[in-house]
This record gives sequence, structure tokens and C-alpha cells, in this order.
Amino acid sequence: MDVLGSRIIIAAFDGWNDAGEAASGAIAALRESTDYERVHSADPELYFDYQYTRPSTRMDASGRRELVWPEATLWRPTSTGEGPELWLLTGAEPARAWQAFASEFIDVALRDDVTGFVTLGAMLSDVPHTRPISVFAASTEERVREAHGLDKTTYEGPVGILSVFEHFATQADIPTATLWASVPHYVASAAPSPKATLALLDRLEELTGVGPAREHLRTEAAAWEASIDAAAAEDDDMTEYIRQLERTRDTWDSPDASGDAIAQAFERYLRRRGDGRDKR
Repeated sequence: MDVLGSRIIIAAFDGWNDAGEAASGAIAALRESTDYERVHSADPELYFDYQYTRPSTRMDASGRRELVWPEATLWRPTSTGEGPELWLLTGAEPARAWQAFASEFIDVALRDDVTGFVTLGAMLSDVPHTRPISVFAASTEERVREAHGLDKTTYEGPVGILSVFEHFATQADIPTATLWASVPHYVASAAPSPKATLALLDRLEELTGVGPAREHLRTEAAAWEASIDAAAAEDDDMTEYIRQLERTRDTWDSPDASGDAIAQAFERYLRRRGDGRDKR
């Protein structure tokens, strides 16, 4: 059996970990691919700061106004197909009590015999939109790295809730892996970024053998790239900057390039975020 097993939680959270809404978009695509049922939701009163993650109001089917509170929920598929079951953990990144928050969901995972844990994230990076989106795939565990050819990060510094889940899952002896897409920083306002979502789903399928249909994402990714091309064509400085990024990326992709380049870019990104810059 594969080291990640037959029941794998795929986790992504809004906010800090989700540049271009790429990771949350991947979870949304998975949810649309099959029917899911709720397994567990965290009590928002315990974990969320409503001045930071505010509740919202909407009209229900009968026209009555209702409040929708921030949430974090674990979902499981109602039917099984070929390959492992992909359970989904998603919601807003909590504002407090991260240890209790992660422990609560890991306890549920242990109760329901979850065998693997994969986190999805996205970061703003110095990369061109015209090239394939890079996905940094890593694990803190040697057995997972050897089984799937993943990298080992040497990053030290501030982290988001995804790293907390990786830590607690590892402590519970649940094998973990993480996938991070690099989103061009100069298109931060052009969210969502379907090209980054597509890259995460492609890499997730390589890792787990399971993936949703995504032809619509390929169409949306092409349209997204074309819209940025059009904007760049009207700005000489932006055009030249993109060409510089393309040259750097092509150097990375050359046969002589170091395999550590993407890992180093990932760690630079985390250090910038730890310094308080580029907060979302």
C-alpha cells in the first residue's frame, strides 16, 4: 500500500496560505467532483476573531436574512471510487488556539482511520505568468519523500496553520506531504488564479492517483493568462519585467539548474511573510 494510504485528508485554508485563492480553488474543484458530507466542524466561538474574520449576512431561500459564521469543516466523500478517498479540510485560518484547533481535527482523523494528510498552499513569488506554475512538493518525513520523490524543506521561521497541522499529524503518526503553488506576485489583484489551482490539482493527482475533471480550469487558465498578456502589452515596464522573470525561470528549468531553486524561493517567501510583509 502507498505510504499515504487509502484515506487522505486534503487541507487548505483561506488567507495567509492561499495566494490567488489557488489552494481554496483546488478544494472547491474537488468538492464539485463528487458528493461530500460533513464529518466535523469547529466551534467558531473558540477559534475565530470576528473583527479579523467577520461573519457575513445573506438571504436564504425563503427571503429571510441569516448570518453565516466563519468555519472550518472536515468533509468526506459519500461514495468511493478507484484509488484512495480524499477527505477535505477547509475553512478560514483561525485567529487563536491553534494547538487546540489542530488537535481537535487530528483526533477526528484518528477516530476515522485517516491514513495520510496533504496540505495545499499558494505563495506570491517572483515568477512569470507565461510559464508553467511551479509547485513545491515536500514532506518532513523521510518515508514519504522516498516514496514520492519529494523535497525536504530546511526553512526555519514563522509559519501558518498548514505547518501546524503537518506537525500534529506527524506526531500522531499520520504521514504528511505539502504542495505549494507559486503565484506571480504582480497579478495578485487578478484573483482567483485558475492556472495555479490547476497546477496544484495536477500535482495532487500525481501524488495520490486521484483528481477531478478539470477541462474547465484549463479553459479558465488560458483566459487568465491572456488577460494578463493584454494588460502587459500596454505597459512597457511590465513587459520588460516579465521578460526578466522568464529568463530567470528558463535558467531554473535548464538541465544544469540546481534542484534547490524552487525550495529556496519558497523559503524566501516564508521569511518575507514572517517579517510582516505581504500580509493578506
